[in-house]
This record gives sequence, C-alpha cells and structure tokens, in this order.
Amino acid sequence: MIFFIITKIAVADSSQHQYNFFVGNFDFSDDNQAALLVGVQHQNENLERETFLGTISPITGGFITENSAAYIYTGIEWNVDMGNGLTFTPSFAPGLYHEGDGKDLGHVLEFKSEIQFSYNLSKDTNIGFSYNHISNASLGDKNPGANSYMFNFLKNF
Repeated sequence: MIFFIITKIAVADSSQHQYNFFVGNFDFSDDNQAALLVGVQHQNENLERETFLGTISPITGGFITENSAAYIYTGIEWNVDMGNGLTFTPSFAPGLYHEGDGKDLGHVLEFKSEIQFSYNLSKDTNIGFSYNHISNASLGDKNPGANSYMFNFLKNF
C-alpha cells in the first residue's frame, strides 16, 4: 500500500526543477581578497509567474569560496527571453554570509544583486555567464561589498 502511495506522489510531481551549477571568481575587484568560488542554485519552474517584467520565479542557492567563506540565499529572478536562444536573467536575493578565512563583508545579512546571460543549448540545458554584487546595504559597521563573476551550467530535471 505504501509503495502505491509513494508511486502516485512521484508521478503527480511532474515539476520541472532547474539547477544552476556555477564556478567563478569571488570579489575579483579586490586583489587581496579574490578567491575561487563554486555554487549551486535551484529554481522550481512550477512556481514561475508571468508578469509584465517577464517570467518571475523564486530561487534558492549558495556558494563557498576557496577561503571557506560561504553565502546561502533565497530570492527571486526574472527570466527575459531575448530570442535566438538567449535569456537575460536579473535577480535579487537576501542571504546569510559567513566570512570563514575570506573577506569580512561587515554583517551576516547580505544582499545579492545579479545579472546573467544564458544560451539555450537544448530543451533542458543552458550555459551562461553571470555577474553579481553582494552588499549589506550599510547594516554593518562597514560595507565593502564584493563583486563576482561566474560561468554557469543550467540543467532542467
């Protein structure tokens, strides 16, 4: 009986989940603090909403740097189809930052603003490039911010 319930739930959940795997350079504009970063972001396409701005959906993700700094976040992104397989995706996500042995950004609460351009390789696979800025909006005693760029591999499952 339990097998049939689990099977029914699995079949009913035909949602599309997009995962964005990325690697890049954290705080590339600060020679003393630049570090390799790797991360992943999740988007549930069943939660997308069409608006006059384009398709808006929630995102959740995180990254870690080679200096053990870590950032986890949740927010929203806008997917704007530019034609010919190109998508422009700005996003905004508040999150929690832990500096580890990396850069002190001045506060645990940080805000990430990002732009991404991606190209559709197939129905379920995109590659892209993104740039983001992380800042605490002067909530802390200092607000140095961090600028990063990433190469993205996006896959729908």
